[in-house]
Amino acid sequence: MKLFLPKQHGAWAMLLLPFWLGAAASEVVWSHIPFFLGWTLLYLATYPCLLLFKRKKVAFYAKWTAIYMIPAIMLLLFPLLARPSIIQFGLLMVPFFIINAYYSSKNQDRALGNDFSAIFAFSLAGLASSYLPSGEITLLSWIVFAGSILFFSGSTFYVKSMIREKKNLSFRWVSWIYHAVVPVIWILLGQWVVAAAFLPSLYRAIAFYGKPLSPKKIGIFEIANAAIFFFIIITAFHN
Repeated sequence: MKLFLPKQHGAWAMLLLPFWLGAAASEVVWSHIPFFLGWTLLYLATYPCLLLFKRKKVAFYAKWTAIYMIPAIMLLLFPLLARPSIIQFGLLMVPFFIINAYYSSKNQDRALGNDFSAIFAFSLAGLASSYLPSGEITLLSWIVFAGSILFFSGSTFYVKSMIREKKNLSFRWVSWIYHAVVPVIWILLGQWVVAAAFLPSLYRAIAFYGKPLSPKKIGIFEIANAAIFFFIIITAFHN
């Protein structure tokens, strides 16, 4: 049986990066493994689940929602039993799922509001991952949360400026100004290493703009940029 998988390749970076940065910001424990596997399956389940709101191929999407959702719930019981209060993060994600469901029902999946809603949900997973070991949210946890939101928001602006909004000069300036302001904010907050993690994003937003890059190449560069961001943020934990 061929798996039914999401087509948004950038979402895989959002699945991985906030979660494991959150774990690294606190302490990696054994329950992070079933937590991450359950989180991954939950993400896979939300893809066909959101497509149900388009009211097409309902039986097909319902089947795949169940295929992923059932084992996701079973795996997520491990972190829930280890830290029952972690359920609060799941409840915080519900409004963002509702927003995504609304955009899906309107066939506006690529709207900025839909993207930002998903970014917040994925970033909340980073907070939950950091919260799991001790039941506390530290300063590093908040840095991971804010950093994840700002990084993936920048990625959204950049990709749109390269593809769907590539002829929109106003959108180009929004993207450039955003990428320039974010590291300045981190510097003002005294987080120099975190600011440095955003500099590759600033460079590619300006240097790559207008280049004849295919969506595949843009995606490859974004994966590389996310990897650089991940490792620089990790170093920030030790400074």
